[in-house]
Amino acid sequence: MYEAADLRKGLKIEIEGEPYTVVDFDFVKPGKGQALYKCKLKNLITGSQFDRTFRSVDRFVPANLEEQEMEFLYQEGEQYCFMNTSTYEQIHMDKEQVGQAKNYLLNNLTVNVLLFRDRPIAINLPIFVDLKVVQAEPGIKGDTASGASKPVTLETGYVIQVPLFVEEGEKLRLDTRTGQYVSRVK
Repeated sequence: MYEAADLRKGLKIEIEGEPYTVVDFDFVKPGKGQALYKCKLKNLITGSQFDRTFRSVDRFVPANLEEQEMEFLYQEGEQYCFMNTSTYEQIHMDKEQVGQAKNYLLNNLTVNVLLFRDRPIAINLPIFVDLKVVQAEPGIKGDTASGASKPVTLETGYVIQVPLFVEEGEKLRLDTRTGQYVSRVK
């Protein structure tokens, strides 16, 4: 059990049977009365955020979250199939659950799937992913007034801005946290 004094940014708690993470936190001690803990909470299933104020006597249940290493197998329509690397059990997640991670998912990519009561709710990608460029317009020499970048399409269909020297067929390393180009891969 957590107490209100244990609240901090990133803490995962369960409220009314749903998992939440503390996005923002502020401690307020008025002149009279008890201390207040103002929090911005994010629902880990729906993604919705809201503000809530707690008193110092409030108690919280830790969210029953588990992270399992899984391998992305394939996409079928709007369903994404993952396999647990230790038990070989397969789970399916829909497009909303996968979210922006779909831009980086390649067959056999190992990811961490966040489970709440044995139900998948989110994906944690590796920090860097290597993807191949499938479409790139040639960079025009001397065309640096526009910031010296051009759009390219990657093998997952994701379109990203890269430097002019990047060509079709090259592998690029991307930062999955920002979605930006990091370097070319040999």
